[in-house]
This record gives sequence, structure tokens and C-alpha cells, in this order.
Amino acid sequence: MTSPVPQVNRLRPRRSCLAVPGSNPRFLEKAQGLPADQVFLDLEDACAPLAKPEARHTVVKFLNEGDWTGKTRVVRVNDWTTEWTYRDVVTVVEGAGPNLDCIMLPKVQDAQQVVALDLLLTQIERTMGFEVGRIGIEAQIENARGLNNVNEIAQASPRIETIIFGPADFMASINMKTLVVGEQPPGYPADAYHYILMRILMAARANDLQAIDGPYLQIKNVDGFREVAGRAAALGFDGKWVLHPGQVEAANEVFSPSQEDYDHAELILDAYEYHTSEAGGKKGSAMLGDEMIDEASRKMALVVAGKGRAAGMKRTSEFHAPEA
Repeated sequence: MTSPVPQVNRLRPRRSCLAVPGSNPRFLEKAQGLPADQVFLDLEDACAPLAKPEARHTVVKFLNEGDWTGKTRVVRVNDWTTEWTYRDVVTVVEGAGPNLDCIMLPKVQDAQQVVALDLLLTQIERTMGFEVGRIGIEAQIENARGLNNVNEIAQASPRIETIIFGPADFMASINMKTLVVGEQPPGYPADAYHYILMRILMAARANDLQAIDGPYLQIKNVDGFREVAGRAAALGFDGKWVLHPGQVEAANEVFSPSQEDYDHAELILDAYEYHTSEAGGKKGSAMLGDEMIDEASRKMALVVAGKGRAAGMKRTSEFHAPEA
């Protein structure tokens, strides 16, 4: 029994994904006023084991009573190898399902773990009279087995919206020689995360999902955050976790196109539409200034323009058809 696919925007803006401990009311209150695209209320690593049961009810209260306008609302539950997962999902979804957008499942190792969450969500939605299939799933890859199975994981449910890289547990799982999460290990002259990030990105894109980079734990080093985020953005990732208010603006900036690139993308789209039309001569390729544009150019421009529009950017230039 898999969930049907309702009309839900699975490709929500996620430039900045703010982690907030589900057991900390003060942080949950503050998070509502920060300009993060997504906020996830964490019941996993950010909550001590003894605090988890009460944190579930705190999360429900803040989802129902808080003002999360403009933000994607997510709860990270504990992973299926623990005793907490099913109660996390049941308590949170039954208590605040209409005010919840996604459940984040950590340490996903195979597709069946996603299927199990999908089935549980469907059971709860039907029991409670909620719209079946509306709540999405975010799958976090945190070890070698999960990465090996990432393609199957990405196809496991129509609820899946994102594939997320969890660097801390992943680094531990492969015995990476560093204690600084998000930084390059000493002694390796290249990017030690390139293969991992590309595997996740390919699985996401092949299934029309978003790819999200994990946290950078040196929260006061904003320049370091920008550098690491910039590498993920350059590959094509959609966003990154933020652990501190100081990282939010940096993430929003890094994962948005520059004004120049956004304007250029919109001009390409306008120019291509004109030149392929009857009025423009029905051309398959044409010139935009000194640049030749064609269908491939249009596809690339759609990506950049889409990111700019999602970020609320405004054009500062207009296309003018060439004079005959």
C-alpha cells in the first residue's frame, strides 16, 4: 500500500534548512523569525534520550501554535534502528499533521525503510482523515550502505522530496581521518566529499528530487561555511543545513543566483522564445548579443531562472526584439 500523489509542490525552496532542537522552546520560538526557507524540528541527535518523549509534545505544540509563514515545516524523527521512531511519527503526525510538510528520516540504509515510513504515514492519514500522501519524506544518507542504495532509496516512495547528505555519521562510518565535520580531512589533496555528493546529486536529479548538503559545525566561521556551501552549490545542490542564525543569510545567498546571472537567464528565455516564434523567424538557434543560444541554452537558463524566481528575485533588464 503506497500513497497516492496529491497536488503538492515537492520542489519547495530549501536554500537554508535550519535545524532546531525539538526540546528547546526558546530556540523553537526564535526560529520562527529567521529567514530560513525550511525549519526542521529535531527529535534525533539534538535531543537527549531522556528528553525525546516530552520533545514530541513540544514539537506538536509549536507546529500548531507557531507562525511558520513562508517556511517548509519538517520534523526529523529518530531512525528505524531505535525504539523511538514509530512513536515519534504517530505523536507528531496525529497531533500536528495539517501543520506539517515533511518527515525527515535519518540514517536511511535501504528503500524498505522509506517504504515503512510511507506506510505508517498513510495509516495515520487515513485514520485521522488527513489528505493521504500530502506529507513528504526527506531521506538522509549517513553511511556507506545508504550511499550504495541511494538510487533505490530515491525511488522508494512518491512522497520523497529530498536526499540529504549527513556528513558527521558518514565520516565516522567510513573511518575518515578528521574530527571537523564538513572540512576536508588532512593528507588528501582533493575534495574528499566529491564522490559522495555526486552520487547523491545524480540519484536526486534522476528522480526529480532536491539534493541538500549537510551541516558545517564550526558555526562561528561564516567564511568557512560559505566556502563549503559554495562547493555544493557549484555542483548543483539546492541548499544546505544551517545550525546557527549567522549561517542562514549566507546559505540563502550562496544557493541563489547572482543578480547578473538571473537577469541573463531571463534574457535567454525571452530571446529563445522570440527567435523560435513566427515573428522571430522560427530559428532553432540565434544570437543574444555575442552569445549563440539554442534549446540547450534554454534548459540551462530555466534552472537559473527557476532558482531566482523561487528566491523572490526581480529582473533588472528586459529583452527587446531586434529591429528588422
